[in-house]
Amino acid sequence: MEIVDLTEGYKKTYLVCLEDWSDEMKEAGDHKGKWYAKMKEKGLGVKLAVDDNKTAIGMIQYMPIEYSNAEGKDLYFIDCIWVHGYNEGIGNHQKKGVGIALLQAAEEDAKSRGAKGIVAWGLSLPFWMKASWYKKHGYIKVDKESIAILLWKPFTNDAIPPKWIKQQKTPQKIPGKVTVTAFINGNCPAQAIVYERAKRAALDFGDNVVFQEINTSNREIFLEWGIFSGLFIDGNEIRTGPPPSYEDIKKKIAKKVKKLKK
Repeated sequence: MEIVDLTEGYKKTYLVCLEDWSDEMKEAGDHKGKWYAKMKEKGLGVKLAVDDNKTAIGMIQYMPIEYSNAEGKDLYFIDCIWVHGYNEGIGNHQKKGVGIALLQAAEEDAKSRGAKGIVAWGLSLPFWMKASWYKKHGYIKVDKESIAILLWKPFTNDAIPPKWIKQQKTPQKIPGKVTVTAFINGNCPAQAIVYERAKRAALDFGDNVVFQEINTSNREIFLEWGIFSGLFIDGNEIRTGPPPSYEDIKKKIAKKVKKLKK
């Protein structure tokens, strides 16, 4: 196994988070491709772990913190780290040191770019993107928003700790309609799947439902809302990790439509 920079030959598998085999990933559309085209000119870093057959088995993406959902200065932000963990496709490659190698490579690259520290996020619950994993590798908790933990590893003594950017407002219900609001940044195919399923489900109800897209890849729009990604129905947030099915989203909208007609 070795760590390499993203090249054109690996771009297709990178854009679907190494899950070329997944039919679900086909629902994500081209959101990540558009995001990547924009971010590759703004300091985005991508490293891949490849096996002896030159197959990508892990990835990490990181960027200047100014393009993340956290606030900071002279820092890099790890947006995602993923080692393929399914038996389908290329198989499970977790718990073999791949993630550690990717993390170390990103840290060294961030240092070489002049960063004073590197920031990561994880969940307080014991599943995907565990905050405890980063703590094992020298990261320190600096902020918390619900179950999302913000952590960092400073490289210099004058580095300033980051903090989460807080939600500023909530989508409002449109009188006489069911309002479905999807926030999408484009950085994550899972976000895109939720967006596409919600849009499709909303359209099934015709004029009873209004679908609103809020694209947070526009920094000013993100700062106005303080919501990076998410799905809201009549102003109520719907938990979206892992992505709910199209059927589940449609059922939630249907309940609101039913009440609307009473």
